[in-house]
Amino acid sequence: MNLLNVVMNQPLEPKTGQELFQDKRVIVFGLPGAFTPTCSTKQLPGFEEMYDQFKEKGIDEIYCVSVNDGFVMRAWAKEHTCGTKVQCLADGNGVFTRQMGMLVEKNNLGFGMRSWRYAAVINNGIVEQMFAEEGMEDNHGEDPYEVSTPENILENI
Repeated sequence: MNLLNVVMNQPLEPKTGQELFQDKRVIVFGLPGAFTPTCSTKQLPGFEEMYDQFKEKGIDEIYCVSVNDGFVMRAWAKEHTCGTKVQCLADGNGVFTRQMGMLVEKNNLGFGMRSWRYAAVINNGIVEQMFAEEGMEDNHGEDPYEVSTPENILENI
């Protein structure tokens, strides 16, 4: 299985999907990029704030995945004091994001290949529920954030 970098550790620590998902029920949320406005002001902080509520619903871990390199993800996570609750994962080559069916071109923004905004509940490596934002097929710079909010996910799991 593909490797993701767990970025809160020194040095960057590669992990397989099996290591991250086996025998756990987790939430993975993907976002277009570290340091981008919605990701930094709403999405990541929202999951951090609601972490304990997700734990009460039987979620073992929450992972934030972005198609950024591990050094960028580490800097972003440190800026947002993540790591004790939400774990930031770097998918530098977009392999995991592609396997999730969420890799999109963001060339109109100068980003290249990035993740579409989504969240998934993964139970022992199997996607149990998917919360993908609308409009992925005709992505024209839109950046919706309604379906994959932590509030919506908590309400629907």
